[in-house]
Amino acid sequence: MVGNSDELTHQIIGAAIEVHKALGPGLLESVYEVCLAHELSLRDLQVERQKPLPVQYRGIEFECGYRLDLVVAESVLIELKAVEKMSNLFDAQIISYLKLSGYKTGLLINFNVPYLTNGIKRFAN
Repeated sequence: MVGNSDELTHQIIGAAIEVHKALGPGLLESVYEVCLAHELSLRDLQVERQKPLPVQYRGIEFECGYRLDLVVAESVLIELKAVEKMSNLFDAQIISYLKLSGYKTGLLINFNVPYLTNGIKRFAN
C-alpha cells in the first residue's frame, strides 16, 4: 500500500520511465496505456483503464463519453498523450477531469518525447 500521493506519483513516474525506455517515442497512445497499466500492476498498484467519467449538471448525472485513461490506487488520475507538441488545452482537460472526478492529483504524461522527464506535468485539485 502506498502512503501518500507524492510516493504514489513517484512510483507512477518510475513505471512510465520504464515503459518509455523499453518502447521509446512514436507509438500510439493506446500502446503506452496498456503497457503502463501492466507496469503499474507489476508494482502491485491497482489500476483502472478507461474509467467512465460522468458529468454532473444541475443535480443530474450525464454519461457524455468521457473516459479517464488511467486511475491508480483510486487516487491519481493519469492522462496520456503521444503528441509532437503539448497544448494548453491538455492542461485544461486534466484540470477539468480532476474537478469532475474529485481526484486530488493528476499526471499528464506525453510519451512522444526523447526524454520522458520532459513530458510529465503534475496537477493538484
